[in-house]
Amino acid sequence: MNHATDTDDVARMAAVAEPVLAQAGVTGPFRLEPITGGGNNRVFRVESDGAPVVLKAYFRHPDDPRDRLRADFSFSAFAWGVGARSLPQPLASDRETGMAVYEFVVGQKLAPGEVTAAHVAEAAAFVRSVNEHRADPRASTLPEASEACFTITDHLACVNRRLDRLRGIDVSTPIGRDAATIVDRRMRPAWERVAASVRASAHDGVDEPLDASDRCLSPSDFGFHNAILAADHRLRFLDFEYAGWDDPAKMACDFFCQPAVPVPRELLSGFVAAVSPLWRDPAAFARRAALLLPVYELKWCCIMLNEFLPAADSRRTFAGAIVDREARRAVQLAKVASSLDRMGA
Repeated sequence: MNHATDTDDVARMAAVAEPVLAQAGVTGPFRLEPITGGGNNRVFRVESDGAPVVLKAYFRHPDDPRDRLRADFSFSAFAWGVGARSLPQPLASDRETGMAVYEFVVGQKLAPGEVTAAHVAEAAAFVRSVNEHRADPRASTLPEASEACFTITDHLACVNRRLDRLRGIDVSTPIGRDAATIVDRRMRPAWERVAASVRASAHDGVDEPLDASDRCLSPSDFGFHNAILAADHRLRFLDFEYAGWDDPAKMACDFFCQPAVPVPRELLSGFVAAVSPLWRDPAAFARRAALLLPVYELKWCCIMLNEFLPAADSRRTFAGAIVDREARRAVQLAKVASSLDRMGA
């Protein structure tokens, strides 16, 4: 896309965004400045006579049924409404245009290797601040999380679906063939062992649904890749487009398996201990998280290999993400190989 086309596109975006920005209090002249780095949505800093705000235009595609706007804004609004402040304030949303406006947080992202026990404690405190109010009537209006799982069978089926989608990897390139080989020779055999072990450990309880009182409001895709260290030295968590009701063990496993800004695995027990009092049986929650951890290690291997599927290109094109596709694929493939090595797969 050339510069002139970029300028025209931002101008069109500004015209469409005027109503939702007006709801957020931006009523005078404003300017949109694209924020790069996101892989799914288009994000802009909005400059006006007032404080800057963030405008998000959410990815929508027939092949992706997620309602990203509803999940992100409704979770943010609930969290803010019950007093949580470790997130940007949600200001306005518009379903017709697929846009929402949030507080702009000045700060920086943590880099791999910078995550400390104190940061993990902040993450646990955020989970608590939201889930202490999950009996609030407003919480019942929140959707289920993307890929929500409430039985052991659900968890296993989620990974099965993701492995099946990886049959669509394009093997016409050398790196595509390498990815398909890793899937067939390492991931599938590892998955068969993990799934069999989980079923054996769960005995006859694989189809027993998690009681509603033991479910959580999960930020989903929760981790330090979706956090900003603000000027006040506190974290703000963001991007809740997959959020909603889910299994708290899944929330904990996802938090420790996301690969972008890894959380040191030795901090897992502390995180689990910090959030376990939220549930009726803290020990059962800890056991369930330990049981499911290898399931989610393999799920995240599948997610990293999404780079080899056509839908990833569609999202990045919409988001305006400029990436060297082959270089990114090589990085993701190396991460998958490393994860499998750590698992002994």
